[in-house]
Amino acid sequence: MVVVTDKATDAAELCENKLCDKFVATFEILGRKWNGMIIETLLVNGPRRFKDLAQSVSKCSDRVLVERLKELEAADIVERRTYDDSALIEYALTARGESMRDMMTAIHEWSDKWQCPAK
Repeated sequence: MVVVTDKATDAAELCENKLCDKFVATFEILGRKWNGMIIETLLVNGPRRFKDLAQSVSKCSDRVLVERLKELEAADIVERRTYDDSALIEYALTARGESMRDMMTAIHEWSDKWQCPAK
């Protein structure tokens, strides 16, 4: 099927659509370096203390990890948990973060197929 468009349907106009805005906003979160690794670590391992996250995302500096965790908290993907009877602080995915599981599985499948060199 051939779709004929005119200049009125160029890419700039398509991105004025709310769906496009949501897509762009999603990739502003996921496209930030280390965010995907943080989300994946929490999906696979459950709630983690900062030091455990730092070990899992070992190439990320502590300063940047703190920054990314704050961004993910602001986006309601990660929550910072504190406990009254302890100095323990841990990070966990919110329901919104947990809902990324299928998407992350799809990313794994795509990368296994297209990013990993054939053996």
